[in-house]
Amino acid sequence: MFQRTLMASTLMLASLAVNADELVIAARDSSYGDAMQYVVDQYEKAHPDTSITLVKRPSKGLYESVVLSMREKTGHYDVILMDDTWAPEFFANQWLSPLSDAVADPDFVQAPFNIGRYPDAKGPIYALPMVGNVAMFAWNRALFEKNHLSQPQSWSEVLAAAKTISQSADVKGLVFRGVKGNPIVTGFLPILWGYGANVVDSSGKASLDSPQAKQALETFLAMKQYAPRGVEVYNADEVRDALQKGSVSMAIEVWPAWVPNLDNASVSNVVGDMEIMAPPAEVGQPSPMLGIWQLAIPADAKHKSQAEAFLRFATSADIQKDLALHYGIPPTRTSAYFDKDVVAKYRWYPQQAAALKTGKARPRIQNWAEVESVLGDFLQMAMMGQMSAEQALKQAQRRIERMIKG
Repeated sequence: MFQRTLMASTLMLASLAVNADELVIAARDSSYGDAMQYVVDQYEKAHPDTSITLVKRPSKGLYESVVLSMREKTGHYDVILMDDTWAPEFFANQWLSPLSDAVADPDFVQAPFNIGRYPDAKGPIYALPMVGNVAMFAWNRALFEKNHLSQPQSWSEVLAAAKTISQSADVKGLVFRGVKGNPIVTGFLPILWGYGANVVDSSGKASLDSPQAKQALETFLAMKQYAPRGVEVYNADEVRDALQKGSVSMAIEVWPAWVPNLDNASVSNVVGDMEIMAPPAEVGQPSPMLGIWQLAIPADAKHKSQAEAFLRFATSADIQKDLALHYGIPPTRTSAYFDKDVVAKYRWYPQQAAALKTGKARPRIQNWAEVESVLGDFLQMAMMGQMSAEQALKQAQRRIERMIKG
């Protein structure tokens, strides 16, 4: 199957080589693709001498296509849109071209900007943040006030509030995604980080077998008793529906694309009631999970100067504001988050900016996708009661150690 995908990608890449003077951009499809098409159209209006070909692909196909091109040094792409979890692989293989210092701008929120640097936050810039996705925490202020509760500041307070609110027959305390793999891991990471633990330590070694990680997972597992029945197979749609119906008081993980309809009276029973904030922390400051999409230039690109000009345009304050207003794309610039037009449409954007500021990237290891899959399997087994928190973490630790060493 993968070979057929590579053959198809090779044919597509060959077809792109027809016009050597074109700026060729590889991007996501769906809403991200629509947003990028808008950017391309605006850029061509401002630069009528520039011709751009935009290639849109699903996430997996995009990854395979750009990896094939950069690994084989075909030079077919001048600009690529990439998930920040791909960056460690691309950096380590020297597949990206460093950008000039001119791209740095203090208006960028620094946490998402710095993950485009290598080998650390002080290194050269290789990618610019295009989409400021960050995991947030949602809570129903009206339900909290009804139960004489304050905004939760720690995961212990989240559990206590969930217990109190769940005593009502028609409302559950909280909701989360329990599907194995990426969904359950994404929900768990801010809790894990909020207890001062991590999947891997600063040296890249597996670090799940710790008292802090055990406490974090026990807290996560305890949440199930205050969640809707069947939460262990919930995904994004079920979380959104439960929030909009007002049948739950909190969601431990929501993303910017999930929340606009909370204030839409045609589909929501909680208009004006829901608050969005950075997730709580048991120790230290909140650690919201970043889900940044970045723009970068392959090392073998044929039109690097024109490509960098496009990157600067696409991530400019004006374009970031337009993408937020018209496509719901979360910005990566501070000014866009506090723009009066943007805040009028998305009242929680200042809180989202605060979360982005303290946001944390997923572990910067090359095989994160495989590690995430393994961790997700063990988390769900623990959530289903098939093993204890300690057993799940110890087995995940052993598996991940082998994967990292391999």
